Amino acid sequence: MRRVQLASLLVPVILAIASGPAPAAATGAVVGNVPQRTQSDWAYAGSFAKNGVTNVFATTQQTSCYRPEVPFLTVGEARGYTGMTACPGATTGEDIGLTPYPNQAGSVSGYPADGPMLVNEHSESDLRVDPRNPNHLIGSSKWFASAEGYNHVLGFYESWDGGKTWPVQGHIPGYEGFTDDTDPVGAFDGYGNYYSLILPYQFAYANATGSKLYQKSKLPNAAMPAEAVTVAVRPAGAKLATDWITSHNGSPDFVLIDDNQGQEPDKQWIAIDANPNSPNFNTIYAMFVTFSFAGKMSHAYVSTAKARPDGTHSDWSAPQRLPSENASASDTYLLPHVDPNGVVWTSITNFPSRQSRTFYSLGVDYSLDGGVTWQGPLAVPGAQNVTIPPEAYDNTTFTDGIVNTFTVGTASVNGRYPIYMSWEDYGTGRDNILLSGSFDGGLSWSKPIQVNDNVNPVDEFQPNLAAAANGTVSVNFYDRRLACPANGSSEAIPAGIALDTINPHYAGTLPPYGARNYCVNTSVQFYSATLTPRGHNIRLSAHTWDPQLNAPWRYGSGLFAGKDTFIGDYFGNDFAGTMSLTSSVSTYNDGTNPNHYQQQVIASVMIP
Repeated sequence: MRRVQLASLLVPVILAIASGPAPAAATGAVVGNVPQRTQSDWAYAGSFAKNGVTNVFATTQQTSCYRPEVPFLTVGEARGYTGMTACPGATTGEDIGLTPYPNQAGSVSGYPADGPMLVNEHSESDLRVDPRNPNHLIGSSKWFASAEGYNHVLGFYESWDGGKTWPVQGHIPGYEGFTDDTDPVGAFDGYGNYYSLILPYQFAYANATGSKLYQKSKLPNAAMPAEAVTVAVRPAGAKLATDWITSHNGSPDFVLIDDNQGQEPDKQWIAIDANPNSPNFNTIYAMFVTFSFAGKMSHAYVSTAKARPDGTHSDWSAPQRLPSENASASDTYLLPHVDPNGVVWTSITNFPSRQSRTFYSLGVDYSLDGGVTWQGPLAVPGAQNVTIPPEAYDNTTFTDGIVNTFTVGTASVNGRYPIYMSWEDYGTGRDNILLSGSFDGGLSWSKPIQVNDNVNPVDEFQPNLAAAANGTVSVNFYDRRLACPANGSSEAIPAGIALDTINPHYAGTLPPYGARNYCVNTSVQFYSATLTPRGHNIRLSAHTWDPQLNAPWRYGSGLFAGKDTFIGDYFGNDFAGTMSLTSSVSTYNDGTNPNHYQQQVIASVMIP
């Protein structure tokens, strides 16, 4: 997320291939319906070891640098901030920008930065497993040069041994001429090429507080559009950090260009049909929304192309408007997935208006013909008029992002491939995660169940769904049920609690030793294809971590006094056979993170 806060004639065809009774439609979202029952904090804390979970700090394994288009050298307050610093010597083999990048040639006076800068923060998570090689993984995240200035591009890290080591990583090249590249999300095609769908945009800093200027006359690079939706492709077999394709027909690979700053793109997502038996094999679906500030609304779009074996693709189709529940309101959070029959589905989240975001409703759109025509939205009955969480939770300053997650099943139930939706509900004054499934093509949905099984009410947030080849479904999420480490405990020093001395959103004593509903872990819950729970929530974090340390300041230190910080809106979740893989953020020092930067941690656990 950048600066935006944020029935058909084909239906009988779908019904005709259904067999067996479908579950009854949901009558409402009921927090407290926990089919696996709650578990004690003690049992949850021990579930990491009990289930043989492993953690690998991926982004501490290399030193990455790049030359930012716009420098921001101000050093922040306490909480561990170190400021934008010169590159101490990269180990990634990427182009660190000793001379300006080709796409920085149009920079106006004062830009780009004088030289390469160190990447310190690695906020926000996405993780993908190569469908042709389960040992080949690519993760991506925001690659920060300045947390205080919210100054970053997108970066990647790659493994060929199932996530044990990550020898190749660096920033994703091709769009360094923009101020920021944001919102990490990627997908593999059926040939093993990896597509990163990127949202680059420009701004300048108004002053040393980090406040931002978006006026066209103030933008730093006259040769680049104000913002865009773009693609970078890592070809199958690539070995070096620089091995990316970032152009199409001799120009940057733009899916959409916005140069008038009136229809601004955001929240892009990508899916590719990698099933060789699908009639739409290697069709690429790039989705995004455009926000109209004049009309105070947003609209959802899709553009398609065909992937080729060499990592190139056909021309992007003209963006097509997706069906909306309410054409005059605000749609967002498009999360496309393709089922084994080649039907492409996406969630679509509808807010009554951009100005009144107190509740939201969920539905799904779908296409039976490779994105040529679209149907929907089909409403999720238990996810209508859901209470939205606050932008920042109690006690901490980080903002919450995408409120829901969506995926398609890989194993049929009663002859149909299920679809699944999970979402956040703040109706009790604490955030809980609910889950529902449809087994008849979105026409009816199971009664929602609560995913998180904590005893004491705390905030559980940012769910992400995935489905394994054997039909197992997982929901991972951030979890605040365990207290921050106590003063004098063995965990307090490596968690960096003593550094957390400034927090305008916390009324307790600082540092927050032993604070409740404050520090963070990562959790997962597994289900069968019919959403029968498999055991309890499993703790995926070896260590509880403090989200206040080095948290990027989204809106500038002067305007909000550091009250709106960031750990990410996206979450990594995928399967490699029977191994569940999750990427998420931690500031804990496992011995490789002495500055308590936000790092990407890969958690691995076998399906129970």
